[in-house]
Amino acid sequence: MPDRIYTVPAGRQMALQEKWSYYQTLTESMLRVLVDQSDTPQLLYDSMTYSLFAGGKRLRPALCLATSEMLDGTATEALKAACALEMIHTYSLIHDDLPAMDNDDMRRGKPSCHKAFGEGNAILAGDGLLTLACMTLGQSSNLKVINIVTRGALDMVSGQSLDLNGKQDAETLFSIHEKKTGALIRASILAGAYSAGANAKQVQLLTEFADHFGMLFQITDDILDVTGTPELLGKTPGKDKAENKVTFVTLYGMDVAMEEASHAADAALESLRELNLDSSFLEELTLYTRNRSW
Repeated sequence: MPDRIYTVPAGRQMALQEKWSYYQTLTESMLRVLVDQSDTPQLLYDSMTYSLFAGGKRLRPALCLATSEMLDGTATEALKAACALEMIHTYSLIHDDLPAMDNDDMRRGKPSCHKAFGEGNAILAGDGLLTLACMTLGQSSNLKVINIVTRGALDMVSGQSLDLNGKQDAETLFSIHEKKTGALIRASILAGAYSAGANAKQVQLLTEFADHFGMLFQITDDILDVTGTPELLGKTPGKDKAENKVTFVTLYGMDVAMEEASHAADAALESLRELNLDSSFLEELTLYTRNRSW
């Protein structure tokens, strides 16, 4: 087992949670405005909002807003991109849970969208959220933000395709993690950066941070699939092993997976430090993710 123990001091953890709650509140308020303006049939609206407001952590919006703020950007400049990212993420979860994909009956502690509304309506809910995300992005004049978010969405779908159809080996595993999970995390961070007018060096370092953080997030997700409980995770644990899917844990073992998570956290923190900015929220979030139980 690795000897390193990553912890967030109690005071800093409270600051992290307070700031995160602030980003969640901003995101929730704007998401509600956007979806209420979508002019959709009631059943489609209900199925979209069922998953969109099911209690997610709003990690991707928080990454977007925190990055923008760190670079002296404003919430106004980054908020719609943050909301588009959350809608894309939620659509991906709805489709990921379908019987033709991962076939999961639970999501965020509730029946999956297709269990609550039927498969057809769940597909349409995902389609609706993706389309609304594109409409929201279309309100921006920042082409770099539009391009990075839509590129991230396409890469995420590519990762899901690899997960569904690819070989069960190490090379494919890294490709899946880079795209299925990492691409939208990278898009979240860079959308915040571009919203705030980041320079080339900042974009480079934030891209490095995003890639390390994305890997950290996915490795800890693989670990939690083994160690977590349905009550803790809000979804069904143990599915990777049951379906013989290749993960960091199944491929390398728990000890190596935990060590690789530590390496990813170290590298992510080093990229942030090279920015020479107040990156305390992202630093604390990295440490929190290393120890996450959700």
